[in-house]
Amino acid sequence: MKFKGMATAALLACAGSAFAQSNVTLYGVLDMNLEYVNHVGQVPTAANGFNRGPSNHVYRMDSGGMAGSRWGLRGTEDLGNGLKGVFVLESGISADNGTLQQSGRLFGRQAFIGLQKAGIGQLSLGRQYTSMFEALANFSPTAYATQYEPVVLQSGANFREDNTVKYTGQFGPVTALAHFSFGTGLALPQTVGVATPIGGNGEVPGQFRRDTAYGTAFAYQTGPFGATIGYDQWNPTIGTSSGTIKKAVVGASYTWNNTAKIMGGYRWGQNKNAAGTLIQRDDFFWIGANYQVTPAIGLTLEYNYDNVKSLFGNTNVANPWQVAFIANYAFSKRTDVYLTTAYAKNAGLMMESLATVYANSLSLGNSYALANGQSNMLGAAVGIRHKF
Repeated sequence: MKFKGMATAALLACAGSAFAQSNVTLYGVLDMNLEYVNHVGQVPTAANGFNRGPSNHVYRMDSGGMAGSRWGLRGTEDLGNGLKGVFVLESGISADNGTLQQSGRLFGRQAFIGLQKAGIGQLSLGRQYTSMFEALANFSPTAYATQYEPVVLQSGANFREDNTVKYTGQFGPVTALAHFSFGTGLALPQTVGVATPIGGNGEVPGQFRRDTAYGTAFAYQTGPFGATIGYDQWNPTIGTSSGTIKKAVVGASYTWNNTAKIMGGYRWGQNKNAAGTLIQRDDFFWIGANYQVTPAIGLTLEYNYDNVKSLFGNTNVANPWQVAFIANYAFSKRTDVYLTTAYAKNAGLMMESLATVYANSLSLGNSYALANGQSNMLGAAVGIRHKF
């Protein structure tokens, strides 16, 4: 009994020591707004006969305007000799109704564990952002604002991937990223022009390539100047085999007196089906600026343009473009209010169309698909955001 008591005391002492060297943080964002959108139709799927339906004006409450509503846990543990254990669990939520986002995943935004060592970098395993998406975060004028940012057109619907091994290294002004996914876990339903669903759970026995993905990116930041370059490839299930979706990107930014920042970029894209036939080829451009009028008032303007060279064999697609504007007022470091508005031509807001396989609308649960007979869409929202 005495021995058992001593052993228990020793274990508790060790546990206490480990806990003292650990750091766990609870964090999150709640973002809610009231939105108006015109010329809204429905996402054309097999369930509705691939019909976008009549035009409607929509008034609704949304979760996520400036940022996706979420809560999460992140932590580190000092393992000695500069080595740390790290983890992140982050859950996306629809704050308007309390449900989970990201197809009902409990930790759908991020869920990974890894090791980190200064001067070498971090290796992490789990559900994570792609290298290109992470590298572009500082080169997007609206900072991936959830409501109208055409992120799927820019970075792909696979910008989060399951089953991912990822490396991140910081070397002076250079950040290096690389990742490989054994199965992205992304599935897009059949829609107009798409003969079969795209993607799946991945990790199919005997078909290693199916639903895998990989990419790399480098970001450079010194003084007021920043630049980035990246590549991303997804090999989604199409029928009983896999296609190839490729993207390459460059971007740059410049900051004046910590009050004004201009940034822009170019993304090359090419999608092929399982037989190697071209599905889509486009060139996507963006430019925009942030201006801090006062410490409390910030303004953002962004313009996006997509040069669609070919889409399912059609080489005469009307090129979509969008302009977006955001004004926000910060009551404190944690709470702000905002106005966000956007106008899109030849696509819905977020440049939603067949070219994105309507992935934004399907993910958010709010349609931004253009109705039959419409060629433009206007949206505006006022909201409040709190960070904790």
